[in-house]
Amino acid sequence: MNHLSRDEIANLIYKKLKDNKDVLKKHFNETSHKIGYFFIDDLLPEDLAKSIFESFPNTSDVQIKRSIREYKYVAAQMDKYHPLLEEIIYAFQDSRIVDLISKICNYNQIEPDEHLYAGGISMMGKDNYLNPHLDNSHDKDRKLWRVLNLLYYVTPDWEENNGGNLEVWPSGLKNNAIVIHSKFNRLAVMATHKKSWHSVSKVEVDRVRCCVSNYYFSQNSIDVAEAFHVTTFRGRPGQYFRDAILKLDSSLRMGLRRLFKNGIRENPHRYKKN
Repeated sequence: MNHLSRDEIANLIYKKLKDNKDVLKKHFNETSHKIGYFFIDDLLPEDLAKSIFESFPNTSDVQIKRSIREYKYVAAQMDKYHPLLEEIIYAFQDSRIVDLISKICNYNQIEPDEHLYAGGISMMGKDNYLNPHLDNSHDKDRKLWRVLNLLYYVTPDWEENNGGNLEVWPSGLKNNAIVIHSKFNRLAVMATHKKSWHSVSKVEVDRVRCCVSNYYFSQNSIDVAEAFHVTTFRGRPGQYFRDAILKLDSSLRMGLRRLFKNGIRENPHRYKKN
């Protein structure tokens, strides 16, 4: 397939979402009392989705994030990579799509993030994981609330037992998670707020699971009682020692942000456009 422009890709995404609006809205509404989410399969034509996957860089050409919190590969400086990746990322920022997803989720004054703060692309290979966490509550300038997380999975033939699946914990970390298979050509959308604990299961196979990521922000918090917080990690059930360390780690980082509103260093995970 010839590579399409972001407007052409956005047209395809918009039509797919619009055609399924009612069922997506129903699912989000039914889950919104805890963690609102929905997912939709076959978002784009299969050959286009495969082209997006084939455009991903090697893991050696992106940033690795490896700690007790997470182990994955990420990139946001999209002008370094295949142009199709930038087109698909910003297709999700088309005003028609933002408005439609806002209506599906019944949120107001939603806007995308052209700086891709914590967005862009992510890749997870064997033994990669993401521990349960709450996303940072704000945008890079701490002016807007983070309200929605969009994850578009593009690895062909990715089986659920490969791992690398999105997990949401609507009843807290002492109860079972809901597993959302990171299936090829699937878009998952979830709300982000002070109770939206989520994680990614460890990848069990020697392959790379690729994902296109966007966040939407708003001047209004989803939760009226919401307060600023840094990205907050916890241990999985049974990870008692790791959980204690991660609680301390989050407390220390939160303390630093109380002293330094914008942090002691600039977060490098953003798109710095020329």
